[in-house]
Amino acid sequence: MIAPRYAAITLGSNSFNMLVAETVVGQPKIIAKYKRKVRLAEGIQDNGSLSEEVLLRGLDCLSMFAEMLEKEGVNSENIAVIATATLRNIANSDDFCHRALSILGHPIEIITGMREAELIYQGMVATTRGEGRRLVIDIGGASTEFIIGDGDKVLLKNSLAMGCVTFNEHFFNSMPLQELDFEDAKSQVKNILGAHLTELKTLGWHCVVGASGSVQSVVELLSHRNQSTSITPDVLYKLKQEVLAQSDLSMTEIAGLNHERAPTFAAGISILLALFELLNIDKLNLSGGALREGVLQTLANRL
Repeated sequence: MIAPRYAAITLGSNSFNMLVAETVVGQPKIIAKYKRKVRLAEGIQDNGSLSEEVLLRGLDCLSMFAEMLEKEGVNSENIAVIATATLRNIANSDDFCHRALSILGHPIEIITGMREAELIYQGMVATTRGEGRRLVIDIGGASTEFIIGDGDKVLLKNSLAMGCVTFNEHFFNSMPLQELDFEDAKSQVKNILGAHLTELKTLGWHCVVGASGSVQSVVELLSHRNQSTSITPDVLYKLKQEVLAQSDLSMTEIAGLNHERAPTFAAGISILLALFELLNIDKLNLSGGALREGVLQTLANRL
């Protein structure tokens, strides 16, 4: 008997992702991966709704996913479609979900920040070796999740309104970039963390794991340069200096930087620098998985 294939689709504020898998020896085996930088959070207008242009950008990506689902032989009842911060917050999320339903044939589930944090931690545990208490930081497009856990047990979880797309819009959208832009971003991170800072530090951790795009962009760059992929304050400080030396927002002179990640690179670095300082982090390593892997594991368990 052929094992049924299933797919986890995550609609983030920066990227839309799809993992296709089948279960082998009780665990999801990923067959195919699809991803597009939709940058949904860029389209949030002053009235709180998503612009039609960016909404269509998202729906176009879902049309591609629908084609790939058919190609991979995944039935619509064997998919999970999860949306995060931008679709949580926009005024016309119902319109987006209604139009998406006719494309995917499956409803979108818009999850809370706390549920997102749980799934991120589950995805990390399923893919990343480690012992002791771990702090997991996932910097998304419009929100950042903080989770402290030990083994399978979540001890603390939080989802706060700061992300690389929204920070890019507020602090890093015009050249030349300046030191003051990074200082303003750090002040915003400090304000948003607020009382959560003491809560995180009081609980404590043995090591720090970073998930998703902003961390991935730094790790890819370091790997391209044949350097250690552990992120340290020194690494981030040097990258900030490289960002400040750029003449345009394409960041083409930064060796090893993926051009798709360039638009939000400065914002991601600014958030990481602020968190390293505020939380006294000396080293951070990339997680093997996060939200999409957590959704995939949940789907596998259900099926």
